[in-house]
Amino acid sequence: MRLRIIPREEKFFDMFEEGSKNLLAASLALVDLIDNFEDVEKKVERLTDLEHVGDGITHKIFGQLHKTFVTPIDREDIALLAHSLDDVVDFIESAADTMVIYKVRQTTPAARELALRIVRVSEEVNKAIPMLRTKKMLMQVLEHCIEINRLENEADDIMRSALAELFDNCANGGSVLDAIKWREIYEQLESATDRGEDIANVLEGVVLKHA
Repeated sequence: MRLRIIPREEKFFDMFEEGSKNLLAASLALVDLIDNFEDVEKKVERLTDLEHVGDGITHKIFGQLHKTFVTPIDREDIALLAHSLDDVVDFIESAADTMVIYKVRQTTPAARELALRIVRVSEEVNKAIPMLRTKKMLMQVLEHCIEINRLENEADDIMRSALAELFDNCANGGSVLDAIKWREIYEQLESATDRGEDIANVLEGVVLKHA
């Protein structure tokens, strides 16, 4: 048995799991906002609070990274995973905040579909990240990465259909201003799934290096 002279810092796994749980809470709060579009400002404040929690977790991870000599996974992967988790929550909060700024009166089916994809991505992330602790479970992480990639592709399709519908509505006398508003919101929601795919890419890299 080899004796590890300098122990690896395992707190990173705790913080990653904390971040992934915060991500799931934010994605569920987003769906609640879109499905029940009332008390909007209060719900957006809740999302802003979760975004601040995410920022705090990211700062803790980087603080730990600066004072840790031996890390459980590569330092660059820790940094990328921390940033990617934070980015998804940022885009969730930004989309919700934009609805308030633009005084959106009701949501759309496309917004709900995109939000549901964000929830499902978040669920996959929550399943995958705890597996990083155990080497024999690392290969199972890839299954969740594949599913995240599939969900991101679905979000791309939803986004394209939603934009086409906006332009069709404009061509048929619909509000150009509403189209501009929703295009930005859709882009923020779809960007959240893009950052979710970034998480999957980092996790896949970790597996290939350490499994």
